[in-house]
Amino acid sequence: MASIKLVLRTNQKDQTGHSPLYIRVIKDRKAKFITTGVKLKESEWDEVKQRVKKNHSNSARMNANLTQKIADAEAQVADMERKVKTVSSKKLKEAIKGKEVPNFFQYAYKHCEKIRGNVSVGTYRNYLVYLEKFEKWVGSKDVFFDDITVSLLLNYIGYMSNTLKNGQTTQRYSVMILAIMFKEAIKEDLIPEYMYPFSKLTLKKDTAKRMFLKKDQIEKLINSEVKKESAAELAKNMFLFSIYAGGLRFGDVVELQWHHFNEEESRIKKLIRKTDRVHQFKIGKVALDIIQKYKKKNLQPNDFIFPITKNEALYFKNEEYRHELIEKANKACNFQLNRIGKKMELPFALTFHLSRHTFATNALNNGMRIEHVSKLMDHQDISTTQIYAKIISEELDKAVDEFIY
Repeated sequence: MASIKLVLRTNQKDQTGHSPLYIRVIKDRKAKFITTGVKLKESEWDEVKQRVKKNHSNSARMNANLTQKIADAEAQVADMERKVKTVSSKKLKEAIKGKEVPNFFQYAYKHCEKIRGNVSVGTYRNYLVYLEKFEKWVGSKDVFFDDITVSLLLNYIGYMSNTLKNGQTTQRYSVMILAIMFKEAIKEDLIPEYMYPFSKLTLKKDTAKRMFLKKDQIEKLINSEVKKESAAELAKNMFLFSIYAGGLRFGDVVELQWHHFNEEESRIKKLIRKTDRVHQFKIGKVALDIIQKYKKKNLQPNDFIFPITKNEALYFKNEEYRHELIEKANKACNFQLNRIGKKMELPFALTFHLSRHTFATNALNNGMRIEHVSKLMDHQDISTTQIYAKIISEELDKAVDEFIY
């Protein structure tokens, strides 16, 4: 026989001191909570008598409403237990609540499809990946918004940390996707604000150090031997090009076309994918020499400079094709760079994104003004560039500690 009781969940207290009142259903020692839509202060609730105290201005009406809710819940439970010999607490909860609170996964997946055309392919796919990850852990699609409590989320974070060995950044992002779905459901007035459990969580990022190549390492990379016209040579050339072309991101290097390059002015001008802004800058001699290696006879303005993709029309027309091509090409490039890095005996894995860090730190080390570095990297905020200035400061402190007594 299931037991039904009203419970004020003070662990979900909001900033005004109000806590949500739930109907608690216990069956086979398993508890499920169903929102009543009521929020009270602890001083306004009589736990023993199961009533709102008279110090609440609307106590009479609220008590009548709660009495009816409990009566309805008990009737639903009695009816359910009469029809089904073995019934779980979850099924009892569903019978009581009906459609009061929406199913989380039904809403989340539907929301993803609704926004699919308004976000990048990468964002859409990430949403699905992290929702499916959570669903796999829960073990069911039969989860309602009010099932996702602080306690459940802490258990999920523990699973990601201890079983999956996810870093703090991955844990944080995994939970943030769930939080986004809650916020959207609140905006659509499908669930009340007090159901949002994420404000009680502390989500940290990994304090990963930004790695970069120093001058001697760049020189060693330039002189490293790779097979002519191989995947390794292409990866090496694209990486070096980025270092001497303002730390251009991989996706933007891939889609560089000849019409983006003004040879007379040694200048690149193109729309940057991440910022959606037209960016133009002058490139250095190393970058110019690399471009010349890929200059063929009878080239067309729309031809790509680096031979990653040949189908220009499909690349710009089909966003999913473009996303998959860049993703695969980036993995292949990083594979080749890592092999080169190991031969160079670098103390870290060499990946393409390090070209961006390398440009920034070396430019600042060479005396370039931070505003100019920020402009070349197309940063929206100079505070992003200041991270690299901090790295240089840390390197300087380390040098003082090692060589000055």
